[in-house]
Amino acid sequence: MVYMLLGTGFEETEAIAPLDLLRRAGIEVLTVGINGKTVYGGHNIGVEADILLSQMDLTDLEMIVIPGGLGGVASIRASKEAMAALQFAWENGKFVAAICAGPTVLADLGITNGKKATCYPGCEGGMKQALMQENAACVQDGTVITGTSAGCAIPFGLSLIAALKGQQAADAVASQIVIR
Repeated sequence: MVYMLLGTGFEETEAIAPLDLLRRAGIEVLTVGINGKTVYGGHNIGVEADILLSQMDLTDLEMIVIPGGLGGVASIRASKEAMAALQFAWENGKFVAAICAGPTVLADLGITNGKKATCYPGCEGGMKQALMQENAACVQDGTVITGTSAGCAIPFGLSLIAALKGQQAADAVASQIVIR
């Protein structure tokens, strides 16, 4: 199971594009409302989360994903339960993925220490001991996957698919959506 954490103020493109791609690949994904069932993104687009944070079942967790958006990232940081779920995923060898400002949450937990990573330009100061990869749309280092921005949401989503189902599955979805 892939869980995507949605906090108030999340970046809509960074959530919806990867979510759509993962589901096209046949990967089970549930969106998780941090601040309630209906979560409003940074551009005031409301999304009905599949489940609430308290309903996550970490026993079947394969990956946890954090979209960016400063408000969404702040919502996740403010939630002890969300931070504990991220820590659990990391400590149990599951994939942890974040895009835009989201990787700074992983840095707060020490997850990106010594790992190659990327983030939104200007957020590098919050990446602590990560090995920053400039000009990369998406970076995978072991079970840590980071993306740069809303403009990189498609490569980020395809990277999530490749991590879970292999490059051939990611290529098949890329072909479906006609990336040029």
